[in-house]
Amino acid sequence: MAKLTTLFVNDIVGKFFVPDYQRGYRWTEKEVVRLLNDVYDLKGIGGQASRNYCLQPIVVRNLNGNDIVTVDDAGNASISKPKIEKGYDFEVIDGQQRLTTLFLIYNYMFQKIGEAFGDLKFSLEYQTRPNSAKFLLNIDKNSKTENIDYYFLSNAYEAIKNWFNSTKDPFNAMTAIKTLFADNVKIIWYEVDNSEDGAALFTRLNIGKISLTNSELVKAMFLSKNNPNINIKKQNEIALQWDNLERELHNESLWGFLTNNAPEDYQTHIDLILDLIADKKETERDEYFTFFYFDKLRQTQDLTEIWEQKIRQTFLLLKNWHEYLDFYHKIGYLIASGYKSLNEIYKESKNKTTSGFSARLDALIKESIKPDGGKSYSDWTYSEDSEKIRRLLFLFNVESSRKNATGTAAHWFSFSKFKHCKDKETSWSLEHIHAVKSDIRYNQKFWRSWLELHKEFLENQTDKNSALIEQIEKLLKLKDFSRERFERVQEEVLKIFPTDKNIEAHIDSIANLALIQCSENSALGNSTFDVKRNKIIEMDLHAEFIPLCTIRVFLKYYTKSQQNQINCWSLQDMQAYIAAINEVLKNYLSEPVEL
Repeated sequence: MAKLTTLFVNDIVGKFFVPDYQRGYRWTEKEVVRLLNDVYDLKGIGGQASRNYCLQPIVVRNLNGNDIVTVDDAGNASISKPKIEKGYDFEVIDGQQRLTTLFLIYNYMFQKIGEAFGDLKFSLEYQTRPNSAKFLLNIDKNSKTENIDYYFLSNAYEAIKNWFNSTKDPFNAMTAIKTLFADNVKIIWYEVDNSEDGAALFTRLNIGKISLTNSELVKAMFLSKNNPNINIKKQNEIALQWDNLERELHNESLWGFLTNNAPEDYQTHIDLILDLIADKKETERDEYFTFFYFDKLRQTQDLTEIWEQKIRQTFLLLKNWHEYLDFYHKIGYLIASGYKSLNEIYKESKNKTTSGFSARLDALIKESIKPDGGKSYSDWTYSEDSEKIRRLLFLFNVESSRKNATGTAAHWFSFSKFKHCKDKETSWSLEHIHAVKSDIRYNQKFWRSWLELHKEFLENQTDKNSALIEQIEKLLKLKDFSRERFERVQEEVLKIFPTDKNIEAHIDSIANLALIQCSENSALGNSTFDVKRNKIIEMDLHAEFIPLCTIRVFLKYYTKSQQNQINCWSLQDMQAYIAAINEVLKNYLSEPVEL
């Protein structure tokens, strides 16, 4: 079982052994100077540090035992003696570059200040370099060419010397660094038993650059062997519950509801919950901010209470939101639309009753689509207000799903499918229901896609226009063709499709816009109504996800049957569409949308 704690750099003590499965020291002047600058910059006004600073974890194996237990793929255990000479306290598994640099800084200051500095508290030896411990204590530039490790160690030591000499007062700078190492600069100390296979752990941490995540460190905090206030039985219970929680967070529906991040953005999904509790901002630069929050919390709060009242309770709250029809749709909309983050909504829920929280969600939703700048909804246009319209129509889809849903979650709006399309290049963009020529993206890929879509439609008509189909085929056979040639054929194609001239005044308004799945260069968004309608039906037949209102628009769900012109988008369709939006969103609109 691992021992996990945080140490000030000045509290690192012992004899460290760097085994031969690791590469040698390779930090350059750039990394050394960056570390010194980061530490020295902590010095605030009057020389007092304004905050703490954390270095990356140092993972070690305690060598105070004799045996290493190794388990093969078949589950068979074997015991062997450590392949390390006696006299060392720790085997360095990860973090040897940082640890060596810290030793070089300490040694330089020790050489300059002498006994007033105090004794060096730790030492290092590289297995690949039998005399490395002596070399580290007495860096000899004349010996740097003996091997590659000495070369990098000498250069790092020289960089440290030059850095101190570049300060206004090197002595004061050394005093400041020593004080900061003692009072402000921490490391995450991750110590595993002697029974751990150090080489195997090194491989896991370094092959593919897999770093220790905050969740792994927090988990180790709960399961560490040096926890006097938590017994083995409770640790085993937490370990089981932790794994169950992680598994539940891999549920696509729950994950898609909670965050706009793709599942692969997190190595471990429980990090989302831990970051939420720690109130980690998106702009936070400290990679281990969340771990340090919990490390500080455990100084004043029992670990069992942290687990039960912080982590599990927070997860159960989020899970309840996910399982409650109204909260699922309202919170899901606010997060997916980008209007509020999970962090902000979590804070809004604090100290509120269920009804009070629900009322607050309604207020936030109303705010999210409220017109500003003296405009009304009817003034919004595709060219100037596309993001606002997109959010309003997204809410229309979500709210329609909520009102249409039964008790089963199968009919609820799928935020996971909306956010994470199978095709990484596509997304649900705001597109014209009846396409306009000015919206065309001019490039060869688009032109060919547009022609192919409309050729397929023409071929499926009872009265085929063979001459026009032939024109399209000739153009598609060419390696390249001009915009002018495309537009001439396009004009001929558009003449065949019926158009309601009465909609031209509203072509850029909400009444002619819907959420359609398109890639950046897709021609579908600029295709005629009939072509889009057929594509939507084809997607539906293949059980692809389509927002409810997008399906309804192209199936003329909102238009009375006697007014239906199935092949085009008409003024009557627009009026019926706007009426539906007003009805579904009446609790959120600040005024009715008008055509």
